[in-house]
Amino acid sequence: MREKIQLALFAAGEEQPLKGQLLKWVGNKQRVAKDIISFFPQRFGTYFEPFLGSGAVLATLAPVQAIGSDSFSPLMEIWQTLQDSPETLKGWYTERWNEMNSGDKLKAFAAIKSRYNAIPNGGDLLFICRSCYGGVVRFRQKDGFISTPCGIHDPISPDSFSERVDIWHERVSGTQFKRLEFWQSLNMAKPGDLVYCDPPYSHTQAILYGAQSFSLKHLLQGISECKDRGVFVALSIDGTKKSGNTVCHIPIPEGLFEREVFIHCGKSMLKRFQMNGKTLEEECVSDRLLLTWNDKTVSQRNRAQLGALRARASVNPVEISTSNSLPQPDDFYPD
Repeated sequence: MREKIQLALFAAGEEQPLKGQLLKWVGNKQRVAKDIISFFPQRFGTYFEPFLGSGAVLATLAPVQAIGSDSFSPLMEIWQTLQDSPETLKGWYTERWNEMNSGDKLKAFAAIKSRYNAIPNGGDLLFICRSCYGGVVRFRQKDGFISTPCGIHDPISPDSFSERVDIWHERVSGTQFKRLEFWQSLNMAKPGDLVYCDPPYSHTQAILYGAQSFSLKHLLQGISECKDRGVFVALSIDGTKKSGNTVCHIPIPEGLFEREVFIHCGKSMLKRFQMNGKTLEEECVSDRLLLTWNDKTVSQRNRAQLGALRARASVNPVEISTSNSLPQPDDFYPD
């Protein structure tokens, strides 16, 4: 099934975007995940996503083999539970949904939030993500304390959430979830692997991720090292805000990326929270998608590996004598 999903994504618009978020999360790429994936190589090894967040790109891609990671322990507890015990995840949500719907909604939300702030955990974070105002979970910079108020909407029913869990569990079945610093994930990637980085944006998300240490300089250094050893890296980063009238200037080393595209993301989720219902016509944003490769470099790499195989065959013909023909370039990056 995952192979069919992945192949369909690269077909001409046949696959519909994945519907139904598992988590509400600032910077959620679910609406634009297919656009981002359209720029990925059609063949690659293991897929890495070191800033997992909502997991929208991962779940839309549904890779055969992947490692999804983040440094935020309660978030990774959610993803690991989705993988290992989806019924437990459903139970977490149902328990807190019943708590909120059995009495005063605001008091119940405050109690769940208080529990989380006392002992951060995946179960409370899961429900806070789905029930807080605007889906914007705010973390206090010094200690990670959540300050987001209760949302005006009613969280989706346990039955609806359970359906989403089943869908997402299937789509991430090829993924290992690990709590890692981003540099640990980058160091694991091997030649031909693909890394998608969606770090906190300095122009729009710093306050929301203040509890997590992040250095763009160190990330760019890690991306450079990945590129040097033949890893494909895609980076989503600040692009434009205020409907394109303001360009977010980010110091990117010259020559690190081979291609740059802008992905239109619609109206700012964070601004919707900050402006409290005011018009958002001037708050449309676009992300920059930076790629360490282009079609030419992918083709060159395939030809180089094919040449290496042919050279090896001339020295030791027995090594590949069981094959009727040499692999073609597309064979180097399995589905």
